[in-house]
Amino acid sequence: MNKYNFETVKSRYKKGSAKWDEMERVNPNVSKNVIPFSVADMEIMTAPEIVNALKEFLDNEILGYASASDSYKEAVCGWLRRRHNWTIEDDWICNTHGVVDAFYTAIKSYTSEGEGVMLMTPVYYPMYRAIDANKRVLVENKLKPVGNTYEIDFEDFEAKAKDENTKLLILCSPHNPCGRVWTKDELIKIGEICLANNVIVVSDEIHFDFVSPGYCHTVFATLSKDFEQNCLVLTAPSKTFNIAGLQTSNIIIPNAMLREKFIAELKTTSVNPKCNILGYEACKAAYNECDEWLEQLKALIEKNRQTIVDFFAKEFPQIKVYDLQGTYLLWMDFGALGIECHELEKILHMEAEVFFDEGYIFGECGEEFERWNLACPNKYIVEALVRIKKALNKHI
Repeated sequence: MNKYNFETVKSRYKKGSAKWDEMERVNPNVSKNVIPFSVADMEIMTAPEIVNALKEFLDNEILGYASASDSYKEAVCGWLRRRHNWTIEDDWICNTHGVVDAFYTAIKSYTSEGEGVMLMTPVYYPMYRAIDANKRVLVENKLKPVGNTYEIDFEDFEAKAKDENTKLLILCSPHNPCGRVWTKDELIKIGEICLANNVIVVSDEIHFDFVSPGYCHTVFATLSKDFEQNCLVLTAPSKTFNIAGLQTSNIIIPNAMLREKFIAELKTTSVNPKCNILGYEACKAAYNECDEWLEQLKALIEKNRQTIVDFFAKEFPQIKVYDLQGTYLLWMDFGALGIECHELEKILHMEAEVFFDEGYIFGECGEEFERWNLACPNKYIVEALVRIKKALNKHI
């Protein structure tokens, strides 16, 4: 029996929730018992250990200027050591308000205008924006669909890494939206190619706490000391514990020179870059007290995944559901239905009242795909599947 409440959903209409506001904007007549499955923001109540820690802090402390405390750093180091087999020094930790901020900063720190930044596509859409906004050049390494998963085109990857204009790789690990957990061999090959061609690796591992049964995530920096000195590892409690609103990310930079450049760039936009005091406290509570909450949540996500896989296998076998090795975001190919992607989006929004992240936002090779956020009570998954069946049967 679950110790935690994973059944209650709080309506977030008119409460500043980006994805709920977007759902209502797209379909103003959406039923009030419908939840969105889009942005990677859970419809799960906050872990009580985090809530209680924040209440205690508010009852007893002052909300003054914040610095990363020793106890906060110990919690981050402990989580990485205990859950990810990586022992770090606490002075490797830099803080940003989010991992998106971190790869914007990394691009500006280690590349110049006109230089190339490689992405393995389709991929998390803010990465494209970071390249474009900073007037860098997108170097696209398209992942190869193989069966119900994706593989890296290493021939193309190496050729593009050898281009002297390619300076940086943003590695999404586990991969969003494809759901891949890269193997050690794949990561070693990535690392060796990047080292040989002086390409710095920015490894976005924000989803590293969500790995499906039978798979194992490897932190890129743990594979060799040389890799460790040629990378940044972007982590945060925000996805794992759904506390993104507290804007606290832990950017681990073992190489002192890379770290100094990163901090110097941060200070060009913020003279004294720090996170907020409640973010530090929430992170500390999450990493010290919430292992059990996380394990029970992962079991729910696996149940939701299986519910969807079983449904589509029976009702719409032409819809390909990709293997979910990591993250809580399920990647699905609707292309065989023969419905143009924007028309499919309209059907789902207006008829099925189902709100995913559309595949096309992850790049051209994501067209006709949908990404489903599984972090919610199972009953909402079941209800959405009923609506999807009714709506799609009118069109195919």
